[in-house]
Amino acid sequence: MTTNKNSDQKASHFSFLMMVRSETIKPNDKITLNTLKGQLQKKFEVGLSKAEGLQNELKKWAYEMSSGRAKCQAKKFEVGVSKQKVFRAKKMAYERVVGSYSQQYAQLRDYCMELKEKNPNTTVKIEVEPPEDPDSEERKFKRIYICLGPLKDGFKAGGRDFLGLDGCFLSGPYPGQILTAVGVDPNNGIYPLAYAVVESESKDSWKWFLDCLGDDLELFRNSNFTFISDRQKGVIPAIAENFPNAEHRFCLKHIYDNMKLSWRGKFYKEMLWKCATASTIQKFDKRMEEMKNHNLEAYEWLRKIPPQHWARSHFTGRAKSNILLNNLCEVLNRQLLDGRDKPIITCLEYIREYLMKRIVNVQKVQDKCDGPLTPSTAKIFKLIVRAAAKLKVEWNGSDLYQVTCPWGDQFVVNMSERICSCRKWELSGIPCTHAVASIWDQTNNGIDTGIPESYCLPVHWLTTWKEMYKFKINPVNGPQGWKKSDVPTTIIPPKPHPQIGRPPKKRKKSAAELADEMMKSKKLTKTGKSVTCKSCKQVGHNSRGCKSKKGGGSQQAGVAGHGDAAHGSQQAGVHGSQTTQSTPQAS
Repeated sequence: MTTNKNSDQKASHFSFLMMVRSETIKPNDKITLNTLKGQLQKKFEVGLSKAEGLQNELKKWAYEMSSGRAKCQAKKFEVGVSKQKVFRAKKMAYERVVGSYSQQYAQLRDYCMELKEKNPNTTVKIEVEPPEDPDSEERKFKRIYICLGPLKDGFKAGGRDFLGLDGCFLSGPYPGQILTAVGVDPNNGIYPLAYAVVESESKDSWKWFLDCLGDDLELFRNSNFTFISDRQKGVIPAIAENFPNAEHRFCLKHIYDNMKLSWRGKFYKEMLWKCATASTIQKFDKRMEEMKNHNLEAYEWLRKIPPQHWARSHFTGRAKSNILLNNLCEVLNRQLLDGRDKPIITCLEYIREYLMKRIVNVQKVQDKCDGPLTPSTAKIFKLIVRAAAKLKVEWNGSDLYQVTCPWGDQFVVNMSERICSCRKWELSGIPCTHAVASIWDQTNNGIDTGIPESYCLPVHWLTTWKEMYKFKINPVNGPQGWKKSDVPTTIIPPKPHPQIGRPPKKRKKSAAELADEMMKSKKLTKTGKSVTCKSCKQVGHNSRGCKSKKGGGSQQAGVAGHGDAAHGSQQAGVHGSQTTQSTPQAS
């Protein structure tokens, strides 16, 4: 009997201790349990998972947290962990999955050797900061430039001397920007050529990037090449110094964003596009005169930007592209968003893997295509053919044709030189409506012309598109299979910059974009406006943050109570219930 009594007392005492222990555990719902994985595994010796399955394990623990199992897991293991330990555990798990931000700089030369070995004709250039101590074995990282050999060969096979230049921020702990050079393929899609990680988007970094790019493309100072950018202050003088004869276009969207800060409205947007899309100088001058008659200040502002940078009427036509927007690089930057916060090698591998997968995806589309032209060019040419049926053609008996439009416009087509006075054929490389009508007239006169699609330049052919993407980017081994570099120095990361709060994922919108969103939502912004407190009637804060309300609440309650006591008993009897209800609110 005594034995059973003692055992019952021990059981009840054990249950009481377990209950007290479980109540002392205070789980924080804001801290995910997946960060505690490594700590729990070490304490209870459940075994560490492999690197390949660690990410899946972290997702499993995140699901347990989101499904309300956090408290159960805390009671199961009977642990209480501080926030600092949680963040350290999370950092350790993140480094095991993604990599170390600082240690990957030391492996950068090994990675470049592997990249060049697996992809022949690849160019990789690394630049470091000048050392303070020449005898030191450490060199601080500054820049890296990569141009994969297959992309270089594919760009040259495309035959279009046109590149878009842009940069985007790195969002990791170390400062820097990613500079990109993106071309246009025959289907009017993007074709990334080269990328670099530099310290900032300055004139010096752009000159270095263009020097490396010129070496890969065999460009010289007198080369006739075409670039388009967003008018960044560093890239404009860099292009002017490296390639004085190059054609430098400005993105029309950025010009319009600057313009609508002073002149807003649908009229200015339409007039700007009419001026930019005019293919002849005469038509351009006419559109500019219309803007001048409407608003002289807007005309003078736009006139200060040289038209050879943004108007088709002043383009040379060497690029065989009439593109006015630099959305080529914007498309690539959006695809690289998830890799810009990763360590240096992981970020570079993210870019390479995306480019490798993109070639495969484009080839799948190419396998479904047929005909002489790419799908994008075929759609454009179909509209041109439909509009050409309404034109009237007169032949001079040689190579010249006079084409009259329904509204009285008249143009001259030279079939031997394959140009038209409207300049659209010259700018895009696709026959304009006047040229197609002239081809039909040649056929009616017994001249063997072939199909109209054959008059498109090779940059729009399906065979050129396939030739451009036949160069494949090869995969690379992991760090365990890299050869060690013979360079005696070790690369260390640049000086880090501390970030306040969570690193931003989205780009900062311009004032014009914020204004457009305000117009769409039909809600006025409170930026620049002051609020008035409803309690103290002062400007600069609201009632929630009113100091006089928080500090003087008890004094006001005391004054109110003294005043109520001074009244007669008859008033107290009448208003007693109201006084009882208002007193707790005042206190």
